[in-house]
Amino acid sequence: MSKLRAILIDDEKNNIDNLEQLLARYCPQVTILTTAMNAADGKSAILYHKPDLVFLDIQMPEKSGFDLLRDLAAYDFEVIFITAYDKYAIQAIRFSAVDYLMKPINPEELLQAVDRVVVKQKQKTQNLQLENLLQLLHQQKDTHRIALTTLKEVHFIRTMDIIRCEASNNYSFFFLVNGEKLTVSKPIYEYEELLTPYGFIRSHQSHLVNMHYIKSWVKEDGGYLLLDNGDQVPVSRNKKESVMNAIEKRM
Repeated sequence: MSKLRAILIDDEKNNIDNLEQLLARYCPQVTILTTAMNAADGKSAILYHKPDLVFLDIQMPEKSGFDLLRDLAAYDFEVIFITAYDKYAIQAIRFSAVDYLMKPINPEELLQAVDRVVVKQKQKTQNLQLENLLQLLHQQKDTHRIALTTLKEVHFIRTMDIIRCEASNNYSFFFLVNGEKLTVSKPIYEYEELLTPYGFIRSHQSHLVNMHYIKSWVKEDGGYLLLDNGDQVPVSRNKKESVMNAIEKRM
């Protein structure tokens, strides 16, 4: 098994020491090249060592982990963010399908994140997920793109180009304005929290709808939403009131 060459960047020495111990115990496939305790030293280390993987703290004095990444011209490495709870940062990270670990670090989650990096390394290219993340932190809502990982590739789709999502067990189908249908191996509830701020509403246990594409509310057959593309989306009894209220607010 080839080794992952890694750099650890965190402004607290005890956090670095703890992560080093966890990696040594649970992730023997990771070789630590060096560590850094601020963004400036971290940038220098990345440029000099050209690592496969960077463990990067988000909250650091002077410059954050995001600032460090903005100072780089290219991203030919993977990043696992290390963070205390930060709702805005975590939402952006999840939108871009980039890995992150919460402090204190859970060993099992660490191992899973490293395993995902190993898989990505087999198709090592410019890290478009990081580029999308940095764009997300400054974009307006109508230009936000979400990373949707299918079997063959990662698609970066504008939220405004998603008409609806439909669940099928642990899979989610995304229906786009261009007629394309993407199959993602994640349950729909993982996307409800991400997409709700962008005009989406859960009309049914299996359906998440972009309200921009609701053409009408049809009262017959128990009630359903007719969308601009002709799709009919059911509304469950317990969702009816919240759906009606959401539609009225947008009118």
